[in-house]
Amino acid sequence: MKIAAVIVDVPSRQTDRPFDYKIPEKWEDVLQIGMRVVVPFGTRRLQGFVVDIKTYSDVKSLKAIEAILDVAPVLNEELLRLGQYLTETTLCFAISAYQAMLPAAMKAKYEKEIRLVDEKYRDRLHPNVQPFFSNRSAVSWKELENTNVLSRLQKDVQNGYLEVIYHLKDKAAKKTIKYVAFSVPEEQRKKAIESLPANAVKQKQLLELLLFNEHLPLKEVLERSGASHASVKTLIQKGIICEYEVEAYRDPYGQHHFAATQPLMLTEEQQQALEPIVNSIKANEHQVFLLYGVTGSGKTEVYMQAIEAVLKQGKEAIVLVPEISLTPQMVERFKGRFGSQVAVLHSGLSIGEKYDEWRKIHRKEVKLVVGARSAIFAPFENLGMIIIDEEHESSYKQEETPRYHARDVAIYRARFHQCPVVLGSATPSLESFARAKKGVYQLLTLTKRMSENGLPAVSIIDMREELRSGNRSMFSRTLFEKLRERLDKGEQSVLFLNRRGYSTFVMCRDCGHVIRCAHCDISLTYHRVQQRLKCHYCGHEEPLAYSCPSCGSEHIRFFGTGTQKVEEELTKLLPQARVIRMDVDTTSRKGAHERILSEFGAGKADILLGTQMIAKGLDFPKVTLVGVLSADTMLHLPDFRACEKTFQLLTQVSGRAGRHELPGEVVIQTYTPEHYSIELAARHDYEAFYQKEMALRRFHGYPPFYYLTLITVSHPELIKAVSVTEKIADYLRAQLSKEAIILGPVASPIARLHDRYRYQCMIKYKREANFTKILKNVVDRYQQEMSQGELLITIDTNPYMMM
Repeated sequence: MKIAAVIVDVPSRQTDRPFDYKIPEKWEDVLQIGMRVVVPFGTRRLQGFVVDIKTYSDVKSLKAIEAILDVAPVLNEELLRLGQYLTETTLCFAISAYQAMLPAAMKAKYEKEIRLVDEKYRDRLHPNVQPFFSNRSAVSWKELENTNVLSRLQKDVQNGYLEVIYHLKDKAAKKTIKYVAFSVPEEQRKKAIESLPANAVKQKQLLELLLFNEHLPLKEVLERSGASHASVKTLIQKGIICEYEVEAYRDPYGQHHFAATQPLMLTEEQQQALEPIVNSIKANEHQVFLLYGVTGSGKTEVYMQAIEAVLKQGKEAIVLVPEISLTPQMVERFKGRFGSQVAVLHSGLSIGEKYDEWRKIHRKEVKLVVGARSAIFAPFENLGMIIIDEEHESSYKQEETPRYHARDVAIYRARFHQCPVVLGSATPSLESFARAKKGVYQLLTLTKRMSENGLPAVSIIDMREELRSGNRSMFSRTLFEKLRERLDKGEQSVLFLNRRGYSTFVMCRDCGHVIRCAHCDISLTYHRVQQRLKCHYCGHEEPLAYSCPSCGSEHIRFFGTGTQKVEEELTKLLPQARVIRMDVDTTSRKGAHERILSEFGAGKADILLGTQMIAKGLDFPKVTLVGVLSADTMLHLPDFRACEKTFQLLTQVSGRAGRHELPGEVVIQTYTPEHYSIELAARHDYEAFYQKEMALRRFHGYPPFYYLTLITVSHPELIKAVSVTEKIADYLRAQLSKEAIILGPVASPIARLHDRYRYQCMIKYKREANFTKILKNVVDRYQQEMSQGELLITIDTNPYMMM
């Protein structure tokens, strides 16, 4: 007898282990490790992953597997091991780790129904429940859950009159296309056409079309012949043609034509950077390279030529790019160079498109994946290299369970496959640059731009001086003049402001009341177009109040500036300018991101105004001016990385100017011009910033000198959130060494989100022997309360979001 060890789809501590199931004889030779199966679990039927096949079990009477969901394993041996690694390092459940590796279409969907156990019990049901079962024996849970009969229903279930049945539905629908073809032998086809009555003109045209084509899609046949579905039906009934379905991929880029490109001549610096990477690929050697190159220095060309070396060896490659910079330009570059060998994975695709791209990878039909964070789990079995572009980007950190960082997963996978990882950035994260300085990573440097212009000239404008001289506009005189100049010359400008909406908060001038979200401790943002106030954290919306909800005054004023307000101001000051705004509000619809960028690239707008989604990856020859409207937006957040993020963002956005023949200029507006991150970003001096920031990190005890773990407790009741956090902090102080620093408990920077109070404590440590075990004990201690849904404890072992 063969037995399968299965991880079932119940994310809880009690079920976070394999359960043994008997493999029915008919599937003994079919079932493999890494396949998904349907298994009985209590009263439910659940999806699970087979993680082992064995011949012995300690359990006496085993239930049998009910169904196999896959023809081939969806998780290979390496990905199953990777799941164990994620479980240990991010403290997630095994099922959460495995599900994170698959497209959403493959995640199980469960539907509940209530069924009558036996006809004889129909009359025994409670009178309020009986009407639902008057002429049927099963009712869906959706129909019952919002009625007032639930307590009665429960009693009937307890009495054994009714039972709860769980149905598992696979969402992974494959796209098929209907085809038609002759079902009679070739020599009889002309006779078949002649045998049709004279008035069957359309039927004859349809058959004549098929004479010259072996088979055609039904849609095409109908369009070209002018025949109707009725004609097709008649011909099928006569046995002349047949209809069948062929599986097809949903291709998100099917309408696009990508012009083929050839490798470019490398500069001496690029050649020196490429050489060690290629040597590592050829030697099957695991190394981590940090490619530190200024904006516009040609890092992408180095990536592409390294990928060519991988493909020549018959191996596969993964290229990760930050979600927001997965621009059409990036896709175009890789598709232009590598054609149909490329699969693309990002959140702009539909569930079906992502599923089809994943299937291309799984079926070994492609050799290269370009995608956002989750593309790191691409089911390749012969990896030759992993590239992470803009490696400093915080979007590589997953903020939901499992809380992994794509860089750590990349290094784990590359070690397994004995291949290189290339981390590329103009502003590497301090942790990566420190590792490169220590020799843990190999540093490769590109100091010059591909264009001969060099880096753009940067002016810092002190907005305090502008105010003193009577300029109350959001544009300094310098920036306004330069915008006008660009319009006159027919050149393009990019304006950057990291705040969407019209104004940041709405306040009463009489009593000082700020309108806040009803569910979060955060002010609501005013959106002018819909005349609504929105919470950017929980999505709560309400109409704009024209009088103060606190004192009734009508002196309501808008403070702060968002992208909508800038757009309005630009159309007043420069009516001749064509402005395109790019933020979450304008790019929420499918394909909007691509449409906006291609319009700007085609010269249909003079000014591109946007949030951080325009700061990276864009390369337009006519952009000669970049304006940063407020460099201080991120500088004063309660986050130890605030200065680093500000420096990176300013450097990246500055890098959009003057990338080709035309020289570029950057204007940075700020209220703190003397701050080192702004001064050094203006000088493009990463090394000086690194030295300054590292000294501060060492002094305050932050990464890379210490590891960090953030524990956040949330509960609808404030007192409960505080008391649990205090108990956790006390337990950690008792268990950890004296070297570990425990800060808190304190209220989170945003103390209430979604009607839940949030408290946190932070652990700074260098080496702790049983650290993971101690954290697991914390979760186990409160497991029961957490499973009841009120208490929530999240542990982030490498936090990027401090809010």
